[in-house]
Amino acid sequence: MLTKSLRRIGLAAVLCAASVMAAPQARAMDKVTVQLDWVVRGAHAMFFVGQQMGFFTQNGIGLTQIIKGSGSANALRFVANGNATFGFADLPTLMTGVAKGIPVTAIAAVNQQSPLAMITVKSRHVLNTPADLKGLNVGVDPAGGSAYIFLKAFLAANGMTIGDITQSTVAPPYESYLVLGRVDAIPGYVDAEVPELEAKTGGPGSLSILQGAKFGYVALGSGVFTSNKLIATNPDLVRRFVKAYLESMAYVAAHPDQAVAMIVKANPEYAGKEAVLREELRFDIAHSFFSPATAAHGIGWISPAQWAATVAMLQKQAGLPASASATGGFDDAFVDAAAPEHH
Repeated sequence: MLTKSLRRIGLAAVLCAASVMAAPQARAMDKVTVQLDWVVRGAHAMFFVGQQMGFFTQNGIGLTQIIKGSGSANALRFVANGNATFGFADLPTLMTGVAKGIPVTAIAAVNQQSPLAMITVKSRHVLNTPADLKGLNVGVDPAGGSAYIFLKAFLAANGMTIGDITQSTVAPPYESYLVLGRVDAIPGYVDAEVPELEAKTGGPGSLSILQGAKFGYVALGSGVFTSNKLIATNPDLVRRFVKAYLESMAYVAAHPDQAVAMIVKANPEYAGKEAVLREELRFDIAHSFFSPATAAHGIGWISPAQWAATVAMLQKQAGLPASASATGGFDDAFVDAAAPEHH
């Protein structure tokens, strides 16, 4: 009897071992952090959605921290230095950083066209054309961030220079200076500053806005990037991160209200600001997430032609060196591997 029992135990152990060997090995989670370009905005929803819906976990990634930022230029440096694994930044600013030797690469485009614009409070100054900016006091930080790069390029695209305006050096957030009347105009994001400003200056229609994309500023907007070192040493992690991110982006586009709720769940201090967040996302979904490039290749894809056009514009209008590569600084291989939804 004892021998039979031992045989049964032995057989059970063999079957159990065989079952374990046949099952796929559980992958240890790769822990990563994300550096934002600024305080949390609607365009950052994908990180929070991916975290709460499990898209990152399903791809073997533990997103442990989403770090609020102080500008795209700083976000580039933090990721390049290894202080964060992935980042979110204005892509023209990334191009400028890469030309200066910052070792980062864009791996997905969020805004297929830039949401940057020149903004005034309509009751004080009305902008019908770019020429209406002449003589106005414009608040901006000239330290090389996305807003200043945009301002120079926007003016140049419309036959003007910094000399045609009065430039006031202000510290971000610029919008507070505009609300208080300390400056006449600011460069800002239609999918970020505009909903915030409207909430403080009289509601929808209270601002006068010249969106750069409609006045010669032909550029990509923000996107996701990582360090060249990570791409070289762990391309599989980058591939899985992009896959999870684009799954999150598809969910956000289809469920913006739920995405806003997830932003607020992760950031309780945003309770009461849901309407502003919804408006930020509404603009992105309607005007910048999708393009002919995403219809052909899937969401997040970076059009080489659009990238080259952005580089050429910045070289001509914003001081990007002539040596800047029109084909370097981005890599579509990870979006292609993710096979994202086409829109």
